[in-house]
Amino acid sequence: MHTVVIGGGIVGLASAHALAERGVEVTLCEKGSLGAGSTGRSAGGIRAQFSTPVNVALSLASLEVWDAFEERFGVDVAHRRVGYLFLAREEETAERLRENVAMQNELGVPSEFLDPAATAEHCGGLRSDRFAGASYSPTDGFADPDLAVEGYARAARGAGVELRTGTEVTGIRRDGGRVVGVELAGANGDGRIPADYVVNAAGPWARRIGRMAGVELPVAPRRRQMAVVEPERPVPESDPFTIDLDAGSYFRPEDGGAALVGGQWGEDPDADPDRYHEGMDPEQAAAAVERAGEWTTYFGPDSRIRRGWAGLYAVTPDNHPIIEETVPGLITAVGFSGHGFMHAPATGRLVAELACDGEASLVDIGSLGSGRFEKRGETERNVV
Repeated sequence: MHTVVIGGGIVGLASAHALAERGVEVTLCEKGSLGAGSTGRSAGGIRAQFSTPVNVALSLASLEVWDAFEERFGVDVAHRRVGYLFLAREEETAERLRENVAMQNELGVPSEFLDPAATAEHCGGLRSDRFAGASYSPTDGFADPDLAVEGYARAARGAGVELRTGTEVTGIRRDGGRVVGVELAGANGDGRIPADYVVNAAGPWARRIGRMAGVELPVAPRRRQMAVVEPERPVPESDPFTIDLDAGSYFRPEDGGAALVGGQWGEDPDADPDRYHEGMDPEQAAAAVERAGEWTTYFGPDSRIRRGWAGLYAVTPDNHPIIEETVPGLITAVGFSGHGFMHAPATGRLVAELACDGEASLVDIGSLGSGRFEKRGETERNVV
């Protein structure tokens, strides 16, 4: 069996590696360089605190890999389990967090609901009086996306995967109703590659790839920005990844007392993945730091923005991925809505199961098919 994986981000690399481990011949095609799309511009969060069981299941299956990554792949990805702290200003948001925690606990996640006073035990710089409640899990944290790409790429090559960078897929070939290969352009392109399966792991380019196969995927690129900030007060490296849900603001510790500050700012819902502005908007970054200073004591007028960047989320209407065999021979693993990095290990194994076994068994992905959007129409976004 030969499979072509389209996309050299973390999801594509994890899929290629998992397929190769199952004995599949794999060619991965990346139009740029490995990890140069959304993966290298992510915050690297890894958490199991989600509002739906399927996302929790994807997290738990992925955490098994993240926790043993250095042992398995020989690369230390700087996986820091400092926890995630979700903060709720509104009572309605706090109640949703309570419900989420109950569901997470049933699935084995050691999260807990906190009253405002208890939040200071986990984040000393928090203005606790701004909030109605919070949720926290000590097993959440973050890792270095670039190092994760290095580890997966090394393991994929070692398993026999052919990694073609600078190779753009310009078409998907079909014979009758089945996908049978891809057409190529670029420095390393040789015209076409036949395949038993093609995997769409193209992130923000997913809709474009789907259309090549005659499939319309509801995945939209959305631009987000973040900044590395030197705060007025150093942020302890033990602080959790902390998110003000109602304000759409977050920070997490960086080395040496710095912090990564981001949130729902500088968003562009119609971003072109080939032409969007990859730099940071200084005025928007300053506003984001000011917003973080409203609910923490770390960030004030003397905080200094060191640098920043923008990246793309590949977003679906309900913030859940599409993982399925969309048409015969085309496996889709896209639309993670900012969660692709953390869920890549489980996704790679699911892709391999779909190709090799004809069905997924690691996680029940029955709710992640693209047909859900046709059946449900407008869907409600999840709080977390």
